[in-house]
Amino acid sequence: MKKIGRIIGMIFCLAIGGGTVASGEVSYHLVEKNEIYEIRYYEPVLVAEVEYTGVNSGFGDLFNYISGANSQAVPAENTATSIKIEMTTPVARINHADTNVMQFFLPNRFTLETAPKPANPNVRIKQQESGYFAAIQYSGRASEENFYKHAKSLTESLDANNINYSEPAIRATYNAPFTPPFMRRNEAIYKIKWNDG
Repeated sequence: MKKIGRIIGMIFCLAIGGGTVASGEVSYHLVEKNEIYEIRYYEPVLVAEVEYTGVNSGFGDLFNYISGANSQAVPAENTATSIKIEMTTPVARINHADTNVMQFFLPNRFTLETAPKPANPNVRIKQQESGYFAAIQYSGRASEENFYKHAKSLTESLDANNINYSEPAIRATYNAPFTPPFMRRNEAIYKIKWNDG
């Protein structure tokens, strides 16, 4: 019964854009803010990610990973057990020319050494580098059209302020699937070159 409920919940999440209930948010240091975007500094953070092409977003593989399709060593008993991992927002999607990536951020209590090992070989655990990022926030559905509209607005503002950024943009979603579109938080994010001195 639990498995059926989890599958229904996963399908519901996929149907409306990839959001799900989360227990925390990836932290960052706010460097600068204007009426259009924020400049943020992120410390290194662990992600679980899946590369995909076509309609399969990899969400199911990542959802299963945090739901227990993993193994974690228990040194005292010399055994391995699966654990459920609390979800951290945002859910990130990055569209490259030949492949796409979906990422779930792991809670900061994990390291590369202590993060549960995925049962599915499609799920990869990696550490994202620290860096500066520009983010524009918007509401509404987490559609590609909405995302690209705001990503374009962000690049125009960055160009106007002579801030160099790296493609591709990151699409970040934060809310549970039942959140009304006008209350949703979505973001388009670019990694940037920033002189903090």
